[in-house]
Amino acid sequence: MPSARILIVGDDADRAARAAIEDAGHRVETALDGAAALAALEREPADLVLAEWRGSGGDGAALCRSIRGRRDLAATHVIGFLAGERGEGATDALEAGADDYLTTPFERAALDARLRMGLRATQLRASEARLSALIANVPGAIYRCANDADWTMELISEEIERICGYPPTDFMQNACRSFASIIHPDDRDDVARSVAEAIEEEGPFALEYRIVRADGQVAWVLERGQLVHGNDGRVWLDGAIFDVTERRRAEEALREREAERARLDEVRASRARIVEAADAARRRLERDLHDGAQQQLVALALNLRLARGQAEADPEATAKLLDEALADAERAREDLRELARGLHPAVLTDRGLVPALQLLADRAPLPVELSAELPAGLTGPVEIATYFVVSEALTNVVKHASAGHVRVSVTTRNGDACVEVADDGVGGAEPSTESGLSGLADRVGALDGRLEIESPSGGGTRVRAVIPCA
Repeated sequence: MPSARILIVGDDADRAARAAIEDAGHRVETALDGAAALAALEREPADLVLAEWRGSGGDGAALCRSIRGRRDLAATHVIGFLAGERGEGATDALEAGADDYLTTPFERAALDARLRMGLRATQLRASEARLSALIANVPGAIYRCANDADWTMELISEEIERICGYPPTDFMQNACRSFASIIHPDDRDDVARSVAEAIEEEGPFALEYRIVRADGQVAWVLERGQLVHGNDGRVWLDGAIFDVTERRRAEEALREREAERARLDEVRASRARIVEAADAARRRLERDLHDGAQQQLVALALNLRLARGQAEADPEATAKLLDEALADAERAREDLRELARGLHPAVLTDRGLVPALQLLADRAPLPVELSAELPAGLTGPVEIATYFVVSEALTNVVKHASAGHVRVSVTTRNGDACVEVADDGVGGAEPSTESGLSGLADRVGALDGRLEIESPSGGGTRVRAVIPCA
């Protein structure tokens, strides 16, 4: 045993024990009575006290009661010296607070054994005190529970009340409630499965899950634990539970900020693509007007001038020129109508969205199954976006999918217009920045909607747009 400080109280005890204790390598201090002993203990705590016992009302009994009544001396091990070989007064000494007793006269081996046991008990109490202080200062609930369906608690620290709002006594042996009862119903199976897997692998576990606090609020906890085998053959789960609600909220807020940042970045990129697409559309419109209707109108004007110049001299030639002018005018009208169809489908204005979609289906060079259930009064931008989603998706099917059948579905759900175009083609579609699908994503995103594309290789393509109706 390491060297210890031992306080001997009483003259007889001093004479009988001091030499043997010092020979064992311990420091010895003496006190004549209980008052002197308490003063010595206040100056410096002792690892062990040997107190001469003189009956239940004597100085030794009062000293024991004083030591046991003080928290700073609670770990002190007290051995009472009892006069007489039969150890009269042993019961009184133990009831007064002594940890052990030794009758006088004693054998040196007996004293040495009592000292060893006493010092070990002192070390154990000190370790328990340190452990209790550590548990009290850990920002989590330390527990020991049975490995059963209720997680029946054998020990759980006071911190659990701060975490869940229930005092630890509620959980001890399921006195008022089981710990399993406060785990969020949606997480109980996952918790049980994760713990069972860790036990099967004979390793520790760490898992995060939700609990329902006493005030009804939902909190997040982190639990770390491990299976422990007891000396009696029983098994326990020892571990700690920490409140990580604030961390989870911070992580969620960070994810939301990152998602919002990504959305804003996509909005900026989408706006840039929209501006670029608008510029390209204007250039295309200018080119189409120049190469199509404008040229036809120029030819029409020339024919009309020629007809006017020879109207009287050659009526037949004039009639022929007028016929050519009429044909040019008709071609220019058709070109302008076709050009206008790409800007805004006239059928939407004239007949509404469902007939416009039916016209798209009828014009497609492959079977198209159309299912459209839409309420009246959809806003113009939503109708136009819906129309172009179906139009562009059908165009992609015809150009790239090698499909035999297309299914188009347009419905409203929870205040959103849901548009879906699915084919049985080759799949593998990717919405690159140059594709029409990318333009659709921009058009839908401009209305605060989203475009989803599923196109596994060989498994067909499904284009789905969700557009808020408001």
